[in-house]
Amino acid sequence: MDLVSLAVFRLVAREHSVTRAAVQLGRAASNVTVRIQQLEEELGVALFQRDKKRMELTPAGRTYLDYADRILNLADEAQQTVNPAGPSGTLRIGSMECTVASRLPSPLARFNKSWPDVRLDVSTAPTQQLVDALLMHRVDCAFVALTPDDEMLNSGELETVPAFREELLLLLPPGHPKVRDASEIRPKSLAAFAPGCTYRRLAEDWVADCRGATTPLTYQEVRSYHAMFACTAAGTCFSVMPRSVVDLMRGLAAVEQQPLMTVDTFLASRPGFSTPAFTAFRDVVIATN
Repeated sequence: MDLVSLAVFRLVAREHSVTRAAVQLGRAASNVTVRIQQLEEELGVALFQRDKKRMELTPAGRTYLDYADRILNLADEAQQTVNPAGPSGTLRIGSMECTVASRLPSPLARFNKSWPDVRLDVSTAPTQQLVDALLMHRVDCAFVALTPDDEMLNSGELETVPAFREELLLLLPPGHPKVRDASEIRPKSLAAFAPGCTYRRLAEDWVADCRGATTPLTYQEVRSYHAMFACTAAGTCFSVMPRSVVDLMRGLAAVEQQPLMTVDTFLASRPGFSTPAFTAFRDVVIATN
């Protein structure tokens, strides 16, 4: 096993294709196939299920990909750290969906203009999953929503700098009267992302404080803010989302909105992580704030 073989394996896994991976690597497909076969022989397990159209990971392959990701990311981090001449390599940025949509286009553009040689790899997930990815070295930094009493903010496992402050809005179906608390919300279902989302947790806590345990909350789990907005506009759900995202959806449909609370977004990293690429990116984010 070597870093080149791991990189080839990861690319084939991501592309689901030897041919597409070979094109990106500038190699013959036969060379990529040999690399994968040698790796499987060394490990003594099959990493892919092969058919005519796609290369799908086996259970062992999925496990191995997780380790390969971490090894390759650590190798890249080590190279950037010991040769700190300037920002280079890949910067893996994790982010909440709302931050990518409404906050990151400008700082990412400014960073890329200053440091075009740095490859930016941006992925999205809820806060809890982003923290897990950060601690497992799958990403280098992450934009996460944390409250002052959040254990993740005070555990010492993360270094954080304030990035943005979001105003959360309560969204209600068209024509819904103003509410004083959650007990007056007519829809009984909350449109929200899967567990792990800080905004979902805050909405749950707010509803529980108002309604108590007498009226259990049901969920319409969605994968995008557009779907969340649509469910609310349709009248089947209520939702909670940042004003910065709601502003992007003006004109799509009518919903009622009320200010609910403010929540800080932090740029989080592992303690001591300070590659030149990350340091330059953090400086851009701080200047934007």
